[in-house]
Formats: sequence, structure tokens, C-alpha cells
Amino acid sequence: MITRIREVRKAKGMTLEDVARACRPATTAQTIGRLETGTRTVSVGWLNRIADALGVEAGELVAGAGGSEIAVAATLGADGQARAPRRSGRLVPPRPAPGAIGLTVAVSTGDYRAGDEIWCEPLEAADYARALNRDVLVPRPAGRFLFGRLIGREGNRLQLLPHGAGARQQVLTDPPWIAVAARLVRAL
Repeated sequence: MITRIREVRKAKGMTLEDVARACRPATTAQTIGRLETGTRTVSVGWLNRIADALGVEAGELVAGAGGSEIAVAATLGADGQARAPRRSGRLVPPRPAPGAIGLTVAVSTGDYRAGDEIWCEPLEAADYARALNRDVLVPRPAGRFLFGRLIGREGNRLQLLPHGAGARQQVLTDPPWIAVAARLVRAL
């Protein structure tokens, strides 16, 4: 089977090591390299593991599968100028992580604009520290939620700073779960 693992990995801006670490269970960069080059046969299991690590559908990794990628026509530089890329490239549409939840923005606040979609990835309590200084969604009683920057954690207490002018820090104790903002989808 001819794969597009290398093309998709490069389009995502990931190294062999990045993909190896993102695989569940983790593997080595050498293994990913062998699967990319075809020196090792790619099974359906490997295809699914690598697709999950890259955040795409497994079909996007199979050559001739009619993927929905977009050709890169130009690269925007620090000077604000768009130039032809040095190498041809493709953009691969994102795929939500397993268990992802969404948040829509009704009114512009903080860094977010009305109409934005925020994709959030749930975290286990042991992983809450990974979300420090990132935006998180936290459930509250009676079907309410709090969305804000996780600015601190002390034991079972989380300190969040909601978005918006004049917002005050909120302290939550033992939330059943939190979800960290992982992707912003915005129409221009």
C-alpha cells in the first residue's frame, strides 16, 4: 500500500519524533520513518495509530484515496509579504480528537470573536497541570460552564480568569472534568 504519511506529517509541521511521541502507545522515530518510506509494511493498525497522532482520518494517509487537502500556493513572511513556497506543500483538514467537545462564541470577548468555534480536548485530573496558562472549559452546577484561562492549581482547587473586561478570578474545587482549548476555527 502506498501511503502519504510523510506528506501529511510535513503539512502538519511535525517531525518523525513528534509523530512517534503522539502515537498511542508511543513508538520510535525510526519506526515512523520506516513506515513512511515503505521499508516496513503499514498495517491498518499502524495506519490508524499514525492518523490519530497526526489528527487526520486514516483515509487521508492512503495515496489515491481522494483526500481533501489543499495545495499551498504561498507562504506569508514576517514582513507581511506572501511568496511562493520553496517546496510544494499541502494543507490537511483537522480532525477532532476522540472525545472532543466544542464551544461556540456568541459575542466577541477577549481573543475570541463572535462566530468562532473552539474545539476542546477533555483532560484527566492528573493532566490538569498541562492546561496551565491555557483556556479551559469547566462544568459548574445546574448546567452552567466557566470558560477562562487556567492561572493556578493548588491541590484540588483550580483558579480561572474568565475572559472579558473586569472579569474576576474564579476558584473551583474538584471539577468533574476540564477540557483545554486545542483548536480555534474562525471564518474570515
